[in-house]
Amino acid sequence: MAPRATPEQSEILRRIGLRAGEEVRFRRADRGRWQEGHISWVERDGSITVHDAHGAARSLRPERLEVKRPGRRGRLTWRSVPDVAVTWEQLTLF
Repeated sequence: MAPRATPEQSEILRRIGLRAGEEVRFRRADRGRWQEGHISWVERDGSITVHDAHGAARSLRPERLEVKRPGRRGRLTWRSVPDVAVTWEQLTLF
């Protein structure tokens, strides 16, 4: 089971337009197929920590992730995280 996000981390995700535990998909650099996982939290450098189906954690840049969102006709489709992000702000380092 993946570790739970703290309230502060959940708030950062909410401000971006994501939720902890939300399903995402990503491609590993050495493989061509999509893998699915779940969002855990946002790291200090702005990367998003994702746990895959086996529980392995990886921190990925938002550009490499896709989330399901309703399309123009209401059907759920995969969309890039930067496309669905509400706002981007510089996170404090300390």
